[in-house]
Amino acid sequence: MPIVEVKRASKVYRRDTQELKVLAGLDLSIEEGEFLALMGPSGSGKTTLLNLLAGLDTPTAGSIVVAGEDIARLKPKQLAAWRARHVGFIFQLYNLIPVLTALQNVELPLLLTRLSRRERREHALAALRIVGLAERVEHYPRQLSGGQEQRVGIARAIVTDPTLILADEPTGDLDAQAAAEILELLQRLNQEFGKTIVMVTHDPHAAARAGRTLHLEKGVLQERAAAEGTPV
Repeated sequence: MPIVEVKRASKVYRRDTQELKVLAGLDLSIEEGEFLALMGPSGSGKTTLLNLLAGLDTPTAGSIVVAGEDIARLKPKQLAAWRARHVGFIFQLYNLIPVLTALQNVELPLLLTRLSRRERREHALAALRIVGLAERVEHYPRQLSGGQEQRVGIARAIVTDPTLILADEPTGDLDAQAAAEILELLQRLNQEFGKTIVMVTHDPHAAARAGRTLHLEKGVLQERAAAEGTPV
């Protein structure tokens, strides 16, 4: 059974009498351990779909089943608890807290768990080692490069061992070398650790690192072959 099963999901935003249809009856299956890239023009619904998978938003219609749970049916408090257990989010602009060290930033999601202070520290240190920042645990964001800040963001995303890692333009604010290093890290998390990753990107070079690429066009998904770039 797929780890993610989206069926007939629609998203409509309403303001007064106006309606904006972002997703239209979308179907999507994601296997456990898959690395999926989502591409498409601005306004095509990529980030909306990512937010639905993360439980940050709810569909207007349809179902979104993640790890056997239809999250479209959960109430806000239930969603928050579900998200803390199952989702690690990687942002384009890192979203680190400047007054906290790298270690403290990575520990943040663990504050919602029952782990002891010592256990939280051990988990955070392990995550920072995985992303190659064992020597930077006491550094503040201002003392890190952009690529290092994103590594802290990735460590924060994986520290709870989530079901899904969702990345929204994770290399969009980085230079070419730092972007390549981040993509290699995501590939390693996928291939070595078996993490399921869904990545939104505008960059075809980034998408090429994924095992499968889907294109959103006006809320409709199209799958394309990696070599020819033609619909499958």
